[in-house]
Amino acid sequence: MQDFYIYNTITRKKEKFEPINPPHVGLYVCGPTVYGNAHLGHTRPAITFDLLFRYLKHIGYNVRYVRNITDVGHLESDADEGEDKIAKRARIEKLEPMEVVQYYTNRYHQNMRQLNVLEPSIEPHASGHIIEQQEFIKKILENGYAYEINGSVYFDVEKYNKNYRYGKLSGRVLEDLKSDTRQLDGQSEKKNPFDFALWKKASPEHIMQWSSEWSSGFPGWHLECSVMSTKYLGEQFDIHGGGIDLLFPHHECEVAQSTAALGKESVRYWMHNNLVTLNGRKMGKSLGNAISLDEFFSGDHKLLKKPYHPMTLRFFILQAHYRSTLDFSNEALQAAEKGLERLLDGMKTLEKIKPSAKSTLNVTELKEKCYKAMNDDLNSAMTISHLYDGIRLINSVESGKGSINDNDLNELKDLYRSFVFGIFGLDTPRNAKGEEELSGKLIDMILNFRLEAQKNKDFQTSDNIRKTLNKLGIEIKDKKDGFEWKIR
Repeated sequence: MQDFYIYNTITRKKEKFEPINPPHVGLYVCGPTVYGNAHLGHTRPAITFDLLFRYLKHIGYNVRYVRNITDVGHLESDADEGEDKIAKRARIEKLEPMEVVQYYTNRYHQNMRQLNVLEPSIEPHASGHIIEQQEFIKKILENGYAYEINGSVYFDVEKYNKNYRYGKLSGRVLEDLKSDTRQLDGQSEKKNPFDFALWKKASPEHIMQWSSEWSSGFPGWHLECSVMSTKYLGEQFDIHGGGIDLLFPHHECEVAQSTAALGKESVRYWMHNNLVTLNGRKMGKSLGNAISLDEFFSGDHKLLKKPYHPMTLRFFILQAHYRSTLDFSNEALQAAEKGLERLLDGMKTLEKIKPSAKSTLNVTELKEKCYKAMNDDLNSAMTISHLYDGIRLINSVESGKGSINDNDLNELKDLYRSFVFGIFGLDTPRNAKGEEELSGKLIDMILNFRLEAQKNKDFQTSDNIRKTLNKLGIEIKDKKDGFEWKIR
């Protein structure tokens, strides 16, 4: 098994990955709140942790990947105020809340399949773990780090901070939080404005509520991840992931809750992907600048110049290191489109190469560079750069300026298939492969008719076939022994 290094948010440095129970790995990632269509902001964590899931399995780990669905408790404000986002959508659309949840969960899953994101091992719903959340709250109360008031239960941040450190993940300091929230004193039933809800008493009109010993109410948003991660991965597990926008308060509250309930931190490595931005601002529903994945695939949005294939979007995400900010533009997506085409064209060329007696290519060195980049905190951007270097070598062999023997050729093919299709997941969706193969055979048949027309000196028919195929986006290259074609 290879040495893999991961940037740990809580220690703020790269660390050698050492699972608690090798070769088994527990991976938990915060999934979507399903009250609307998935957008580009959802895409980056989905693809980042799909890449991690694929790579860990590729280098020999047995991974249990848990990705949750938030379907209750996520209020409009992080300050435990406002309406439940799903309940609000249900009220507006005159639906049952679970109808909203089911509809948008189905849409999310469809988008993930289009992006070739693997299904997690377990996908628990917050609403399916109400009893477990209540039991977790009881542990926190018993340990003295929470208080009940008027039927709601709140986490006592100040008391927790006396024995542990609240803010160790995000770098926040409690004294600064006190200053920032001092103006809110007396406006809430909480002891302190920065305390957060573990259980909220529901108003009579609140349509999502459950019975408890404190009140008829619902769990706080932060609680679900502490409960479901430890239920399925154990009281201590390896990796917790999510977007950097969840660092505070969501993940910070998770650290505090789990430590208060269990007497120890649950997570060994915290991983956070950076944001996708538009003109330097976070893309998200609340800011009104989110582009849904369906709009990307159809091109039906004022900010889009054309539709984009799901694999273009996936490649766009992979071209940047997951911890770097990624700014959206049509130019960047079109560059990713061309970059992916270049990579796939190189692989097609590789399949046509005939082996020689000797090699001028150092396949072992290329392979080592690719794995070294991936083992350095999942550096997909650097790995892609190395694969481009390999494409230049492939093209040199194809043009007769180099050679490769049979063993090296097979190893090179395996390297590209493993990284491009297996690790990067850039394969076309399975249900499209049959259609793609059939389309290819039909284009070959049409171009063979064109060859016959040329042999019979019917140049008008030959030119008409070329022009028609060009209009359909198919480029044709005539060769001495036939032809080559590709889709633009």
